[in-house]
Amino acid sequence: MRTRRGGRWIEHWEPEDERFWAETGERVARRNLAFSVLAEHIGFSIWSLWSVMVLFMGPEYGVDPARKFFLVAMPTVVGAVLRVPYTFAVARFGGRNWTVFSALLLLVPTSAAAVVMTPGTSYGTFLAVAALAGVGGGNFASSMTNINSFYPLRKKGWALGLNAGGGNIGVPVIQLLGLLVIGTAGAAQPRIVLAVYVPLIVAAAVLAALFMDNLGPVTNDTGAAVDAAKERHTWVMALLYIGTFGSFIGYSFAFGLVLQIQFARTPLQAASLTFIGPLLGSLIRPVGGRLADRFGGARITLGNFAAMAAATGVVIYASTERSLPVFLAGFIALFVLSGLGNGSTYKMIPGIFQAQAVRRGLAGEEAAAYGRRLSGAAMGLIGAVGALGGLGINLAFRQSFAATGSGTPAFVSFLVCYAVCGAVTWAVYLRPVAKGRSAAEPEAAAEARRPVYAEV
Repeated sequence: MRTRRGGRWIEHWEPEDERFWAETGERVARRNLAFSVLAEHIGFSIWSLWSVMVLFMGPEYGVDPARKFFLVAMPTVVGAVLRVPYTFAVARFGGRNWTVFSALLLLVPTSAAAVVMTPGTSYGTFLAVAALAGVGGGNFASSMTNINSFYPLRKKGWALGLNAGGGNIGVPVIQLLGLLVIGTAGAAQPRIVLAVYVPLIVAAAVLAALFMDNLGPVTNDTGAAVDAAKERHTWVMALLYIGTFGSFIGYSFAFGLVLQIQFARTPLQAASLTFIGPLLGSLIRPVGGRLADRFGGARITLGNFAAMAAATGVVIYASTERSLPVFLAGFIALFVLSGLGNGSTYKMIPGIFQAQAVRRGLAGEEAAAYGRRLSGAAMGLIGAVGALGGLGINLAFRQSFAATGSGTPAFVSFLVCYAVCGAVTWAVYLRPVAKGRSAAEPEAAAEARRPVYAEV
């Protein structure tokens, strides 16, 4: 390791080399993963900040339920857009350096929210400040791109699932803090939540500066971004990510409002329930990655979408019958499944491009380099499009409640989405396709039954 451009830079990194990994790579990768998880965790908390702030906004704020749904959607769309430049910032500035900067940037939306959270503030001001929280959503893309570079393909499912899952837990943590504040200090004290996060943000930035590293071999490749955008698999995976991560973040932001509007829960009652789903969905995400490592991401993803469709059916039934216990069971199942699917879909991304390299005749380090090049660029695009699913969910709820007073039509549309995602997963990654040999030959018959991307 040597100093370059004023930071900690590692100039030699070959994670696919098993000897290098055993002697040096694994230890360094785990250290960077740990502090990446911490910084991303805080980023997710700030990204979901307004799902908590709206619970403090009583009638005196003059913001109706429809406008609250739009308010919590603002950070989603900004975070989705920022994921693209954040992806390329890692190679431009270094993973450690960008983690420090992006963590400190979280002080801006936190401080701004502390200033405006008072009755009498205009709705336009709330929208602008809520949009600032989108920087927390951008942190996910840079963190995942950075950790993707540290780990070998055989370990990516677990590592990326752990990184994302640890980050996702930031959603239920800030919701639990909101519950604690409402339950003890009352619904008129939102600034206590914000005051807690200021020192946490500073701590995450300082620890990243002290213990993380930049990878010198990781460089920006604008050609890779163009190539990734041209690959149909990038957009197929973006669709699947809408169904998994888009569901997770959209439901996380909307859950409390749905409970307040459809089931007439008070802010305290809603806050006492909203954290459960995001917490379970976050904790299970690494399991999705682990299962994908063992059984294949496409298989786990297909089964997951089938289960999400079934859980949505339960929620639709509960919504029409006004049964809160059944509704909670179905909705929490959706959170768990969306978290599981998050892990399996992210495992698929590097596997797909590695499989593409092999199918093009590449092997060894050449194939690994091709896979890293395309998967790293694709992750930013996939993460950005997938996050927009959260926007779609909040807008669907807004329209559904405005038109019918119920969330049932929105859930019906989500059910259709999961059915489409499941069908696409099977058709693209699991459907048996013959490889052009005579079916009369036993070997060819076996090959014809084998999915093109069975290794994904």
